[in-house]
Amino acid sequence: MLFEALGTVDELNSLLGVCFAKAASLPEEYEFVQKLVRRAQEDLFIVQAELAGADKKIAPERVEWLEAAVGEIETKIEPPSSFLIAGASELSSFFDFARTIARRAERAVIRAGGERAVSEDTRRYLNRLSSLLYALARFEAGRSGQKEKAPSY
Repeated sequence: MLFEALGTVDELNSLLGVCFAKAASLPEEYEFVQKLVRRAQEDLFIVQAELAGADKKIAPERVEWLEAAVGEIETKIEPPSSFLIAGASELSSFFDFARTIARRAERAVIRAGGERAVSEDTRRYLNRLSSLLYALARFEAGRSGQKEKAPSY
């Protein structure tokens, strides 16, 4: 389970690299998106190091930074009133995809706890990271001018 957790966090980090590269095409005033993604990538290396047994862990300030970033983005988007179908824009789709991988990484890290437990702050960080990616997906869909659609059920 430890190797599954390490691999899933690595997979997430790689997908965030795709998001970072795609965000490079945004207008300059949206450079903050790239900065958020790059910081999350750096933090994921700390998560991987902790999982691998290194004397590293996510600091509580990193969790606070993540929560503040989510709060800031949420002031720039309209709160969704239903579930949304991914695919409003290419970048919003990548952020939605990354969100699902973040959730899988969180589950894998928790399952690996029997082999190598991570700190509470690391678990909190992984949980909040999916919130950041959700907010970035909604932000990017709105920024691109695409209307997100709710499922028709």
